[in-house]
Amino acid sequence: MTEISLAAPLEGGCQCGAVRFRVTAPPVSSGYCHCRMCQKSSGGPAQVSGEFPVAAFALTKGAFARYQSSASAARLFCPICGAQVAWVSGQTPDIISINLPSLDHPEAVSPTVHIWYAERFPGFDVADGLPKEDGAGE
Repeated sequence: MTEISLAAPLEGGCQCGAVRFRVTAPPVSSGYCHCRMCQKSSGGPAQVSGEFPVAAFALTKGAFARYQSSASAARLFCPICGAQVAWVSGQTPDIISINLPSLDHPEAVSPTVHIWYAERFPGFDVADGLPKEDGAGE
């Protein structure tokens, strides 16, 4: 994976502000996920996220509610407004995947790939020039 530069710590949170976080390391990857699970959890044709070291992530306000969305992954969301902020996987316990739109400045992290592109929403094609992978990407 290519490391993405990050000029300063990033902060973000849920829609209502009850859950806030800070991340102090650059993401190790970022991209759009087109898998059915991300479509269903986000309510959109794709979910855009950045994967950050868990050690660099801290909640600064509130606490997450947790939904075990599969045998190995859990979605982390605000218990008040329901906004999904992140997800974690038992397969990569040292990584937290943060939904980039939950950042105060989402433009700070640019997606670099489309994953699970074969599962994309019908008729939803992108022409941004980023690589398109039919699996999780490596």
